[in-house]
Amino acid sequence: MRLPRALVLALSVSALLPGSVSASAPLTLVLTPSRDPTALQEAGDAFAKTLTRLSGVSIKTIVASDYAGVVEALRSRRVHLAFVHPVGYVLANREAGCHILVRDIWQGKTAYTARIYVLKAKGLTRLEDLRGRTIAFVDPASSSGYIYPMVLLMKRGLVTSRDPKSFFKDALFAGTHEAALRALLRGSVDAAASFDTALQIHLKGDPAAEQITHVAETPPIPEAGICARPGLDPAVRERLKAALLAIKKPEYAALLKQVYDIDGFIEAFDRDYDPVREAMDLMGLTR
Repeated sequence: MRLPRALVLALSVSALLPGSVSASAPLTLVLTPSRDPTALQEAGDAFAKTLTRLSGVSIKTIVASDYAGVVEALRSRRVHLAFVHPVGYVLANREAGCHILVRDIWQGKTAYTARIYVLKAKGLTRLEDLRGRTIAFVDPASSSGYIYPMVLLMKRGLVTSRDPKSFFKDALFAGTHEAALRALLRGSVDAAASFDTALQIHLKGDPAAEQITHVAETPPIPEAGICARPGLDPAVRERLKAALLAIKKPEYAALLKQVYDIDGFIEAFDRDYDPVREAMDLMGLTR
């Protein structure tokens, strides 16, 4: 659930009239920048072509500059659709009334966990061993890279007042999952927060991954997905959902791997994200 910041969300307001879509104007799908933005934009363009062909609805993609930019683009109605991480969807639903369409299937699962990673050589085996040390989180709005690890630390009684520095000597936001892991490998921090398969994805083929282990793991987190902002014709929304459900392995395996390394999609419902809401409430991330 990501290094130079990428595209600024700059779209023509006249082309995106609230509540309607011009017959000639493509719908805009914004991507959460959970990996290198340049590579993600290229993958997003290929994904948009496939979605356009299957749905009959013209689609284009952009990459947000950060996680918050995805929600802001939906809230301000500058985009129509978004690849959202779990916390991003809950925020988009609360602040913009967005509807979840589909949920990712990732590594054959529709849920994942967050972990707190450390270097094996440091001899750290428990969360408690990290007191007074340093950690790299991903982004303040990242489910596995911040929210869920923080809730875990709070429930263990290690972090108080929702302040990571009540336990850690210092905490930073690396911006992407890979950047957090690289900071750990460089020795810039003593720990890094990321998702359960982050090593296999972001350090694939890198022998340095063998140097890393984890000292804690969170309960399951519902997978990321794609949501639509209010105002889209319900018939268009259903065409898009049907097309998304048709994009699956094995036919589209290469395309899906390039986007977010996913296997496909399943139909999603708002209630799927109730556990995320509970975690956000504990973090005080409520309206």
